[in-house]
Amino acid sequence: MPGIDECLLEVMRLPGARGASVVDWTSGLALGTIGESPNGDHEATAAETAEVARMTAEQPAFAHLTAGGGGERSGEAPSTSVEDVIVTTQDGYHMLRFVETAFDSSVFLHLWLSRSEGNLAMARLRLGELAERLVLA
Repeated sequence: MPGIDECLLEVMRLPGARGASVVDWTSGLALGTIGESPNGDHEATAAETAEVARMTAEQPAFAHLTAGGGGERSGEAPSTSVEDVIVTTQDGYHMLRFVETAFDSSVFLHLWLSRSEGNLAMARLRLGELAERLVLA
C-alpha cells in the first residue's frame, strides 16, 4: 500500500498528468505535491481546491450524508458518499478524488490533467484505485 509520495509518483505516470497533490480539505494544506501547479503555487492551489472539496462534501445538494457521519450535532464531520469532483477547463481537467481514512476522511487527491494528452476516464479509474490503497500515517 503506497504512502503519499509513492501515490503521487504513480499519479504522475498517467498520460497527460501535469501535477498532483494530496490535500486536507479541512485545513486546505497540501500533505504532498508533485509536478506543476496551475497557478504556480502548490499551497495556493491546495487551499483553492480544498474550498471546492469542502463545498461539495458539506452540501446536501451534492452529497448524500450517511448514517455513521454524526454531523454537526455531535461535533464530527459528516461522512459523505461523494467519490470525486471533476472540473473541466479549456485546456485541462481537475479531478478531486476523496480518500476514505480511518480518522475523519477529510483528505482528497487532486490531479491536474492535460485535456489534449490525458484520458479522463482512465485517470478517474486509476485515481480511484490509488485512493483506496493510499496509506496515510
